[in-house]
Amino acid sequence: MRSLLFLVLISICWAEPHSDNSSLEHERIIHIQEENGPRLLVVAEQAKVFTHRGGNVTLPCKFYHEHTSTAGSGTHKIRVKWTKLTSDYLKEVDVFVAMGHHKKSYGNYQGRVFLKGSSENDASLIITDIMLEDYGRYKCEVIEGLEDDTAVVTLDLEGVVFPYSPRLGRYNLNFHEAQQACRDQDAVIAAFDQLYDAWRGGLDWCNAGWLSDGSVQYPITKPREPCGGRNTVPGVRNYGFWDKDKSRYDVFCFTSNFNGRFYYLIHPTKLTYDEAVQACLKDGAQIAKVGQIFAAWKLLGYDRCDAGWLADGSVRYPISRPRKRCSPNEAAVRFVGFPDKKHKLYGVYCFKAYN
Repeated sequence: MRSLLFLVLISICWAEPHSDNSSLEHERIIHIQEENGPRLLVVAEQAKVFTHRGGNVTLPCKFYHEHTSTAGSGTHKIRVKWTKLTSDYLKEVDVFVAMGHHKKSYGNYQGRVFLKGSSENDASLIITDIMLEDYGRYKCEVIEGLEDDTAVVTLDLEGVVFPYSPRLGRYNLNFHEAQQACRDQDAVIAAFDQLYDAWRGGLDWCNAGWLSDGSVQYPITKPREPCGGRNTVPGVRNYGFWDKDKSRYDVFCFTSNFNGRFYYLIHPTKLTYDEAVQACLKDGAQIAKVGQIFAAWKLLGYDRCDAGWLADGSVRYPISRPRKRCSPNEAAVRFVGFPDKKHKLYGVYCFKAYN
């Protein structure tokens, strides 16, 4: 809302016909005066800020009046509202509202969000203990009387996108099962921007997977016959939006760093899956999840040529330095498969959380 005050004076003179045959006379005089008040401006000094899971971040937002040097006019109380934008642009998630001494946070932001308040015109939001779900676009709205303005800031997380399919095989997850599958592996379902960045970083995967907006897509850096043809242009292929309950695909998950230690357990013998679970517990840890092996590989450069069990029953190993017999052509988390849990023997990757 931009308040403009118009003063309009309309004078109408109506001349009635007279006996001297004077003609009908009709005249309007309009005077318009515009008063330029102190227009409210909201500005984000950075369009995007970066952080990682577990960290703290400040989303910048300041407000000014265009025709005054002060933060507020003093006539009305300032109301600051932060919301998170969703893929459905008609919906927003409430994050934080402040007006004077009254402040309120919402949902899983409760206890984690505060106004920075370094000056009278500072509406910046501090988010502590960053979660994977915090990724996305945030809107800062400042309201004073009949005036308001907004600014948008993107919160980006350092992390890694990885494709995931369950033990049942490819294309077995509806959207809701895909969300849960990512959560089970210490991750969240990836957003399109995260998949796009991963593609730019070299991610190439021919199986289509769910994204957080309900679309189904897949990244191709090396065009080939089974993946759209050899002559197609590299890019992120989009299948469009599908029924979240009935349609079934794989999923692209996103995870960030972790507060703990990921490691290959040195053990005198190879283990079945159940033995692997117990071995990690005996070592004061948990059997590692798929998201944790990807985070250790991508963010910490973890490199190990030993195949090991993970929590979902898969067997994988991370290679950061390609070499003969250990992923000679590329750095990757190598996937062995979902072996028979009771009879196949492998090592195990464990994860020990820090208190």
